[in-house]
Amino acid sequence: MTVGLTYDLRSDYLKEGFSEEETAEFDKEETVAAIETALQDLGHSTDRIGHVRQLVNRLAKGDRWEMVFNICEGMYGVGREAQVPALLDAYNIPYTFSDTLILALTLHKGLTKNVVRDCGVPTPDFTVVSSKRDIASVSLPYPLFIKPVAEGTGKGINAKSKVDNPAELEKVCLELLPSYSQGLIIETYLPGREFTVAIVGTGEDARSLGTMEVIFTEQAEAHGYSYLNKEFYENRITYRIVDEPIARACEDVALSAWKVLSCRDGGRVDLRLDQNGVPGFMEVNPLAGLNPVHSDLPIICRLQGIGYKQLIQMIMVSAQKRMKI
Repeated sequence: MTVGLTYDLRSDYLKEGFSEEETAEFDKEETVAAIETALQDLGHSTDRIGHVRQLVNRLAKGDRWEMVFNICEGMYGVGREAQVPALLDAYNIPYTFSDTLILALTLHKGLTKNVVRDCGVPTPDFTVVSSKRDIASVSLPYPLFIKPVAEGTGKGINAKSKVDNPAELEKVCLELLPSYSQGLIIETYLPGREFTVAIVGTGEDARSLGTMEVIFTEQAEAHGYSYLNKEFYENRITYRIVDEPIARACEDVALSAWKVLSCRDGGRVDLRLDQNGVPGFMEVNPLAGLNPVHSDLPIICRLQGIGYKQLIQMIMVSAQKRMKI
């Protein structure tokens, strides 16, 4: 099968003048090379396409692929992750991972939590602040946790994200609103352990590959899985696979959210425990990082004895089954 690869190469954007944090979600050459090698080892021929503008040019030239392995995050707009799938849908080209609707929905944490909450998935109480005047209307009990409503890779999260009173809430909101030019999600702070659940498959075929606990060391920023904690995880984070009853509870919540949201092929769901030890849905990552060394999904697989090529194969099998290829 001829498989095109769509991706945002971090080095390309750095050359254009974007910052390290602005490009935090984008991929390094080693990630693209690892995916390409795995696909070739599985018997596929590959064609590197690149980012959404490069895809536009290739489509206009008449290029087509039997499948596209899509990991494009996009640069602009709340629907940026949906841009490549929208183009591929227009040309009826199959692709891996979730479709246009789901990628547009799940990047917005507030809309995502509305859906999962309405479907009975446990998630902490929340509200969305879009402007300065919204801050005074926040009526949730403290402590609260604040983060941008449509960012990933821990962007906008730091030790000040947990606030204990209205003054702190206003200060942090006024710092973040202009910095990210988007709304903020304000959630009831969950004080318990943090987990991420790896999932492969679609619909009733979806299954967990393992639950990993994210443990913060003394060097880590407090309270959350921040951009800096993720970027310098070697000294700040300890990862361990959890094989105890709480793992089953986390997997039940994660799979429920995955199916409710109609996510496809592979990704992760992040959870935290409340004061009673009950897991709550935090967010879903339907375009999870695939760096073979540093990304959480491959780390979980590695700790579970699942090779990188096997992970890519499971993703492809799910996509091929859906597309009846």
